[in-house]
Amino acid sequence: MPSLLAVDVGVRTGLAVYRDDGRLIWYRSRNFGAAVRLKRAIPALLHEAFDPSYVVLEGGGPLAEHWATASERHGAHVRRVTAEEWRSMFLLSRDQRSGEQAKRMADGIARRVVEWSEASRPTSLRHDAAEAILIGLWGVIDVGWLPAVPPALGLSVVAKRKP
Repeated sequence: MPSLLAVDVGVRTGLAVYRDDGRLIWYRSRNFGAAVRLKRAIPALLHEAFDPSYVVLEGGGPLAEHWATASERHGAHVRRVTAEEWRSMFLLSRDQRSGEQAKRMADGIARRVVEWSEASRPTSLRHDAAEAILIGLWGVIDVGWLPAVPPALGLSVVAKRKP
């Protein structure tokens, strides 16, 4: 099954996996406590994500490089996105005036993606998992698995796949 893994890169990592119809399969947040533990865990996380065809990374530095190297070794295509880039697809400018405001808005949209995808509903949703969900939604649109933001999400921003 082709899948896409979205990663909000950090020692506290947000992860979201999508299938090729653009629907979310699972999402989670995990605190590895140290970069070395995260680095060792990446191959297992890739396997857990159904050996993804694509890995979309938001974040930089050595941790992102570890993800990129391991993902490419695993046979995945790596895409990188900035927070500003994926947020502009889903959030209006007024919703991005502060990082805290953007995170709050991302949480609400991520919950709608979970519902639309018929994935397990969260009892609590950490901001890194919520952001990974939206990074993944950006990714499935970017690779062409979805042509645009699903109308069922009720967003006033209409995003189209890149030509």
